[in-house]
Amino acid sequence: MRTLAIDSATAACSVALLDGEALVAGDCAVLGRGHAERLVPMIAALPDRGRADRICVSLGPGSFTGVRVGLAAARALALAWKADILGFPTLELVAAMARRDRGDRPVTVAMTGGHGEWFVQRFTSAARPAGPLTSLRPEDAVTASTDDLIAGSEADAFVALRGHGTALPLLPDTRALPLLPPMALTRALQPLYGRAPDARLPVAAR
Repeated sequence: MRTLAIDSATAACSVALLDGEALVAGDCAVLGRGHAERLVPMIAALPDRGRADRICVSLGPGSFTGVRVGLAAARALALAWKADILGFPTLELVAAMARRDRGDRPVTVAMTGGHGEWFVQRFTSAARPAGPLTSLRPEDAVTASTDDLIAGSEADAFVALRGHGTALPLLPDTRALPLLPPMALTRALQPLYGRAPDARLPVAAR
């Protein structure tokens, strides 16, 4: 089975075409912005224009726009190709990448969030969630975990602020999708924004 993997939830934008667990081709670019313009050309540059039997797409957390861009592209391609579609949590992929790089040990993933906050979640040595996804101010984030290993885009800042630990700066890369535990994939394609939206209805309208 061929799988197209997509992640545009964070500063990185990555695509991968896999045959079973073997990587056929892939690309990962740190964009910051502009995922909507780059994602489809990155997919089109893959062999056979990325056509696959199954699509796996990041559900976030990350930027509201980035999460929606990835989901919209995945849904459109799944409809056109009559492909199966599954979602996965971005932080869980980062935890799996950390496990690959540093072995089977607990890890806290800290990723850039919104309004100066970090998305933080703890994972077991098997790269499975050991606690809930939270969006925290940096000073609160560093007290939320006793794990020595910190991975993610804010790993260096986390360790520096806490004063101890091992930092593993990582951004999600879908070429590492086979590292994910199978139970991380879900058919419930609900975005994981990680925090409440900034815009809210007036009290009377709510």
